[in-house]
Amino acid sequence: MKSIAALAFVGFSIIGCMSAAQAADGSSRHLAVTQYTYGTKLDIAKVVNVSPVPDVCGVVPATMTYYDHQGQEHKIQYQVMGNGCQQG
Repeated sequence: MKSIAALAFVGFSIIGCMSAAQAADGSSRHLAVTQYTYGTKLDIAKVVNVSPVPDVCGVVPATMTYYDHQGQEHKIQYQVMGNGCQQG
């Protein structure tokens, strides 16, 4: 019985170490989204993703994921005009 408990402890320890390594590696991260405001200082070295702008007539939120010059990944949300307005 003690050997089963010890084996379970070792197994959970290995799983915990693997999860910590993934988090440090960034492979299973959940980035906090920063809201852009006028005057926000941006340090953008590389844009990774920009959300598509929907075909609506009005202001809609968009999100951009990028890396700064230190290699940190960021996600920022900002407002854009939708693509559905008639030009006339």
